[in-house]
Amino acid sequence: MNLILLGAPGAGKGTQADAIRDAFSIPAISTGNLLREDIKLGTPAGLKAKDYMDAGQLVPDDIVVDVLKERIVQDDCKKGFILDGFPRSIPQAEALEKMGVNIDKVISIEVDDDEIIRRIAGRRTCSACGASYHVTDNPPKHENICDRCGSRLTVRDDDTVETIKSRLEVYHKQTEPLKSFYESEGKLIIVFGQKDVKDTTRLTLKALEG
Repeated sequence: MNLILLGAPGAGKGTQADAIRDAFSIPAISTGNLLREDIKLGTPAGLKAKDYMDAGQLVPDDIVVDVLKERIVQDDCKKGFILDGFPRSIPQAEALEKMGVNIDKVISIEVDDDEIIRRIAGRRTCSACGASYHVTDNPPKHENICDRCGSRLTVRDDDTVETIKSRLEVYHKQTEPLKSFYESEGKLIIVFGQKDVKDTTRLTLKALEG
């Protein structure tokens, strides 16, 4: 089962991707994490992407597509995968189709902008494996320590309020039209984000099992 998770920055796509991964035993692929790893390693693609990500702008399609192509041909993707953070625009969705990738379902996590901004202030990300947490909504078992790999949690450089407002503007203009794109193909499922992340997970998994 090949899935796409849509939603504004901070809507909880990473958390829901992890839940789906555990429930269906398919890998969750965050293009954001792939790009940040390339930035950390200083690859050509990473260096190109850094300026765009620091400014809260979308990384150009050719960079993202090249990084994703290398990931989905790996053995763990043979039975399916979850895309978190790709596509983020109609051209990227078209590029995905040109790659011959069949998408079965598209889950859109709906959260209003004010709630998104509140969440950003408390979001933490694992510096090693990329797992997502929130200090109140989805805290780790031990403060600032990743449950999955035991590494230190950090605040991402692009998680400031000013940057998130810029990213929300980009989302509404360039990414939100994807809902209509996939709805026309009969693949879109809307899930309304709940205050308790466990409730959002329950609704997400129910939608996929239905």
